[in-house]
Amino acid sequence: MPRPELLELLTERLRLRRYRENDLENVYRLVSDPQVMRHFPAANDPRERAKRMIDYSLNSYANFGYSVLAAERRSDGAYIGQVGLLHWDDVDGREDVEVAYMLLPGAWGHGYATEAARASRDWAFERVAGDRVVSFIAVTNEPSMRVAERNAMTRIKRLDENRLGIPIYVYAISRAEWEGDRPTNS
Repeated sequence: MPRPELLELLTERLRLRRYRENDLENVYRLVSDPQVMRHFPAANDPRERAKRMIDYSLNSYANFGYSVLAAERRSDGAYIGQVGLLHWDDVDGREDVEVAYMLLPGAWGHGYATEAARASRDWAFERVAGDRVVSFIAVTNEPSMRVAERNAMTRIKRLDENRLGIPIYVYAISRAEWEGDRPTNS
């Protein structure tokens, strides 16, 4: 089976597209917003963090065929944050595909994170081998926990020691749960 390539996802209201190097200002707005970053370890230089995030995404596209994507409203093309998939092999002692989401405060409360997270989860199960899809969420981030739960994920454990450097909950949905939740075509 050829390696899957996540180039773009379209939902009812959103376009998720690959990051480009010229997205630095968008990502900088995201990672320099104190409300957005309150559940993440502090960075000395948000602009450098933004550059590293774009570089990481571009490398992940090359290595795995997917990563987080720039999220834009289809109605006006406005950048509202990032949603997509991350490849991990060192967080929960196994290889996983994570549905990750981070939106600007103006996009909160509109259902965008859930809409994009569901599309990302479905893409992962349809195109990437694996028995589960996860979300790793800071134990203080209740809004992200609610998105994971609306994405049919269940909290399966807490990890205090991990590469993210903060205590996290592991939320997951198994392939069998996802397949059982999908409408049939009959």
